[in-house]
Amino acid sequence: MIAAQQVIDRVLAEAKRLGKVDETIVTVTDSSDAALRWANNSMTTNGVSVRRDTTVISVVRRGDSAHVASLSSSEVDPSAIPALVAASQDAALAAPEARDAAPPLPPSDAPADWDAPIPATGVEVFGGVADALTRGFPRAERLFGYARHILETTFLATSGGLRRRYTQPTGSVEITSKRGGGSAWAGTNTPDFIDVPVDSMLEELSTRLGWAQNVVELPAGRYETILPPSAVADLMIYLSWSMDGRGAQEGRTAFSAPGGGTRVGEKLTDLPLTLYSDPAAPGLECMPFVCAAFSDETVSVFDNGMDVDRVDWICEGTINALAYSRAAAAEFGVPVAIAADNLLMTGGTDSMTDMIAGTERGLLLTTLWYIRTVDPAVLLLTGLTRDGVYLIEDGQVTGAVNNFRFNESPLDLLRRVTQAGVSEVTLPREWGDSATRAAMPWLRIPDFHMSSVSQAQ
Repeated sequence: MIAAQQVIDRVLAEAKRLGKVDETIVTVTDSSDAALRWANNSMTTNGVSVRRDTTVISVVRRGDSAHVASLSSSEVDPSAIPALVAASQDAALAAPEARDAAPPLPPSDAPADWDAPIPATGVEVFGGVADALTRGFPRAERLFGYARHILETTFLATSGGLRRRYTQPTGSVEITSKRGGGSAWAGTNTPDFIDVPVDSMLEELSTRLGWAQNVVELPAGRYETILPPSAVADLMIYLSWSMDGRGAQEGRTAFSAPGGGTRVGEKLTDLPLTLYSDPAAPGLECMPFVCAAFSDETVSVFDNGMDVDRVDWICEGTINALAYSRAAAAEFGVPVAIAADNLLMTGGTDSMTDMIAGTERGLLLTTLWYIRTVDPAVLLLTGLTRDGVYLIEDGQVTGAVNNFRFNESPLDLLRRVTQAGVSEVTLPREWGDSATRAAMPWLRIPDFHMSSVSQAQ
């Protein structure tokens, strides 16, 4: 196994030797992945895995058109490089015209750390978490959970001389606590596992299981509901995935305006909520350039290596931007907008305690799961509640209620939200494996639609 930088050099040299295409883009990502599991108040397994992914993108230009093909491999034997490059070039020669074609990006100097060693993680990163859990096991209910830390170092290079490198840390801790028939969940994201608040997470779980000692059965219906940051993140992440400009312009999404065009400029709420992505967001930093193995509705392989900046998708309650690659932006005459790998929303100043105290009768959710699309035209989603739905009466939590299936659109929720609490860094429960970096507020919805009672426990 040769160094990632050497893979880059060999791919570009082989592409030049074959000479069948006009441009070559290559990415190499080396990742190390450490995991720790526990169940029934004892550590169970831990381990580390390593992986390399290499992608070769070949571009053939014919006048104003371009043809592109992308092939990826997890093979680490350098003898496999010539075959990968040849296959990519042959596929590009046979490919149809690319709709997202854009001019090549200019060259750039290699970053100062281009030749630096690639960092790796290991189970030792979980030392503080393991110690806190071990202290908590004897006095806690039955605890189950999972901690994971990933370090991914990505190199991107083009035959035109563009060079980019970035190391992305991703970490999460999830704890589920059970007592009797009650279950409660708490999770957090962390880039480095420094100061993970395990003690406060265990206290929160114990409090929720105490609430669950009194169980109340409720029917389906519309309830005033307080959504926690984790649940808000799951809903807003799905919304952000649907904000592709081309789909909206072509009348295929919930962001298409009646009669043509898009809903950019439409006011959703009078609350000053801003939904944005920003690769430089403190504590949620992520890759500051485009790195795409293939093109989709929101990103193009022709933009690989381009800077990614902050984008306010919703600004002060108004739809402000949709995602456009360079080609799509040129086609529709709008600014380029590329989403960073994080999502944040501003909020207010009220805490969860404040919002509960201001509720005469309503529900407090914990998390959502099994979220699926019902009607993409209006972004109607369905899913289930999980690990604790609590009844609030006269400003106090008085017990736990049964789980529900919900039917809601995140767009409609923003139209109907009446209060936003403090925004907090959070771990999305449903999308945490692919969208870990988020910060969201608590939201009060006056009529959240619990469409049916769920038997899920």
